Amino acid sequence: MKGKIVLNLLDTDRVIEMAWEDRTPFDAIKFQFGLSEQQVIELMRQQIKRSSFKRWRTRVQGRATKHTMLSFQNDFTFKCDRQRQISFNKISKKSFR
Repeated sequence: MKGKIVLNLLDTDRVIEMAWEDRTPFDAIKFQFGLSEQQVIELMRQQIKRSSFKRWRTRVQGRATKHTMLSFQNDFTFKCDRQRQISFNKISKKSFR
């Protein structure tokens, strides 16, 4: 698990953005990019500054919206307000409604 995660630059940026978003669960990242929660943690550790990583981990740990099983609305939609503007998003918005 300690190996380097290899994604292209756009995918890496998108995973980091999704990881920072409060309303995007880890399941959405796994569905779209095939990365488990632990792999996302490793990617964040590799790609962002140590202080930013610590702040992110504190913020995300135990957050119900980041963990679908803890979330009250388990409707599998993976939506965020900003995802509408992202043209290279691989998930069709219509397929989950």
